[in-house]
Amino acid sequence: MPTSTPEPSFRFWLGTHHASWLSTASVPLFVSSRTLAPRKSFPEATVPYAIDSAGYTELSLYGEWRTSPAEYVRLLRRYRDEMGPMAWASSQDYMNEPDVLAKTGMTVQQHQALTIERYLELRTLDADLPIVPVLQGWTAPSYRRHLDAYLAAGVDLTREPLVGVGSICRRTGSVGISLLLEDLTRQGVRLHAFGAKAAGLKLLPAPGIASADSLAWSFGGRYERGCSEGHQTEANCIHAAMRWRERYLDALTWAAPETSEAAA
Repeated sequence: MPTSTPEPSFRFWLGTHHASWLSTASVPLFVSSRTLAPRKSFPEATVPYAIDSAGYTELSLYGEWRTSPAEYVRLLRRYRDEMGPMAWASSQDYMNEPDVLAKTGMTVQQHQALTIERYLELRTLDADLPIVPVLQGWTAPSYRRHLDAYLAAGVDLTREPLVGVGSICRRTGSVGISLLLEDLTRQGVRLHAFGAKAAGLKLLPAPGIASADSLAWSFGGRYERGCSEGHQTEANCIHAAMRWRERYLDALTWAAPETSEAAA
């Protein structure tokens, strides 16, 4: 059963670690559950927002998920009820970056199986929450095998409104990842590319994927001098983030002007 609302065209979700931006920004935001979970109250969201499950952080720190599926569902319900309807939330997947595999002591295949297991459990706990399944792998054949494994488990990803592609964040500038994304879209999967670089996305046919997100503006902003707003660096500046977003979308010639405007 599809669990999220289809997007009409390419949409870019600006990553942020500031919950307050949900009521002050003017563009779709991608917010980590790890940022929101400790809060006692939430702002009312005035822009579309999606939730990152923060799996990379949890697995990198602990080698396992410390947030149970039941707890994650409880958090998602709270975000939805207190901030307003979310567009979607990522499933609690298991990444396949080498450092994460080293931390968990498991293989790519084991992480893929656990990713499907988590998604099925989350969907069983609450089928109405817009939780998006995530494809995991490391090589192109491994992603295709995961696609087949989902189907064997009763989930046809070509019928899902949106499917995340994980373990590509640090690799989306490569031609190989661009070819992988193109291959998956040709198989009928509507993709969200986690942490995607514009350099890789611009190689795709227009529009190569349904959506992408990035928090790279903040990492780069740590090394930039503060703006006229009085910040010491640009790592937390919404104005710097918006300028960075404009440059990101400008790099995607197929996303301008129609789809970049629609994304706002």
